[in-house]
Amino acid sequence: MSTEPALMTLTAVAKAIADKKVSSHEVTRAVLHRIAEWQPRLNAYMAIESEQALAAAAEADAALAKGNSRGPLHGVPLAHKDMYYEAGKVVTCGSLIRRDFVPKTTATALQRLKDAGQVRLGSLQMVEFAYGPTGHNVHYGAVRNPWNVEHITGGSSSGSGSAVAARLTFAALGSDTGGSVRMPAHFCGVTGLKTTVGRVSRAGAMPLSQSLDTVGPLAQTAEDCALLLGLMAGADPEDLTASTQPVPDYLAATRQSLKGLKIGVPTAFYVDDLDPEVARILDETVATLKKEGAEIVKVELPDQRQLSAASQLVLAAEAAAYHKRWMIERPQDYGAQVLMRLQNGLTIPAVTYLEAMRWRGPALAAHNAAVNGIDAVIAPSAPVPAPTIAESDVGNGPGAEAVIQRLTRFTRPVNYLGLPSLSIPSGFTKAGLPVGMQLIGRSFEEAVLLRIGAAFQRATDFHARVPKLA
Repeated sequence: MSTEPALMTLTAVAKAIADKKVSSHEVTRAVLHRIAEWQPRLNAYMAIESEQALAAAAEADAALAKGNSRGPLHGVPLAHKDMYYEAGKVVTCGSLIRRDFVPKTTATALQRLKDAGQVRLGSLQMVEFAYGPTGHNVHYGAVRNPWNVEHITGGSSSGSGSAVAARLTFAALGSDTGGSVRMPAHFCGVTGLKTTVGRVSRAGAMPLSQSLDTVGPLAQTAEDCALLLGLMAGADPEDLTASTQPVPDYLAATRQSLKGLKIGVPTAFYVDDLDPEVARILDETVATLKKEGAEIVKVELPDQRQLSAASQLVLAAEAAAYHKRWMIERPQDYGAQVLMRLQNGLTIPAVTYLEAMRWRGPALAAHNAAVNGIDAVIAPSAPVPAPTIAESDVGNGPGAEAVIQRLTRFTRPVNYLGLPSLSIPSGFTKAGLPVGMQLIGRSFEEAVLLRIGAAFQRATDFHARVPKLA
């Protein structure tokens, strides 16, 4: 790992600041320098708060000099997806409708990172209302992939994926309702954790689908994600859907080997119609995991197409319910694709929605039976590497739904079941685009996924590669 401050991992830079080997001010200045270089090409940031960040970093250094540390992230500069409410700060949610929205409260997940000592750099771009898988935004422009700016980042946590990959923040919160953490992780070559529904409080996070929304981090490494999850997870009186289950030591899990773990490779669906380079990287990833001590077995999963269809029904109906008033009062302020998808949600009968919700329990039981004795399932995060911005800019045209379905095919079933999934950088195409594989786990067993991801990253360097400014 590089010792240049902006290129360090989250865990490494946090330790360096704590050990006073580098100052928060020095680190923040280095990251702001990279932001100044990269932002004109990537459009990853919604707002950059340079002066405030440097002032906060100086305060963090002064506190540490007096022996006062706020926590594991003391003095570490971070930015997050612009859908996490922070009292007194504009939170646009990637939209025109909320371009001037200033919340009075702060999201629980964000507050817990602030309490741990993070320094705010600003906020990161996102797809309008987190409803889109590509990274396009008609209001604020597409976010670009740092490995090739002609290609998409994936959405909806587009700025998070791009900024982490380009080292414009050490980590970033995203959200995953249909794949919005894992797709940017896959397309941008970073590590992204979709948490179990209820593992992290959603209080103060912009809602999209109350049944599917999850809060999760994007970072360079599984170890970084473990650090953040350990800080954020746990019960919250502001969100009664947040689980009261104990929070394990996720960082300890990342130091374990793969010996004794059994990883399943699906016999169908996740291995069908793959881009040849994605298929190659899947085989290479499985081979590495086996070499590192994991037992590899075949696993026959229930029909994933039904899970994907049910996920889409739930998401569409719940998103439409949340946006109904704005669709009536301000339809002109939506982008064409987002408005089309929200309006489609209004056409779903209540009976159909309730049937999809009622089937969720039996579907999870069937999945658990299929993976009995298996610690995790490995599959591509998406069937293709990042397409270009131009070819995926389909708006609300006749091909829009097909593009969306193609990109989200492998992520939606996991959302419907509410399971955790970790996307890890697993290789590169001949054209230099990153490819990610997702590890799908059992409910509340993020520690197992982080253990596997960290072991894979000790054996490979895909996560450590840094894009170059053209």
